[in-house]
Amino acid sequence: MTEREPELFWDSTYAIVVSLMEHHPRRRPDDVGLEELAALVEALPGFQDDPALANERLLLDILTVWYEEAT
Repeated sequence: MTEREPELFWDSTYAIVVSLMEHHPRRRPDDVGLEELAALVEALPGFQDDPALANERLLLDILTVWYEEAT
């Protein structure tokens, strides 16, 4: 039995970070730029939000939480 991927939206910061860490375990948040981060998030299984809604603040929040969780 496989676990169903959660639905992810831009404001689901922590869930996005958990998914990024699961799907990209070798990636480090300090090596990811904002454009690449947006692409990584949009490619996550379960991502349901409008890519056009991504903005610098949201992406920086995701990077900050990812960095905190990874260190």
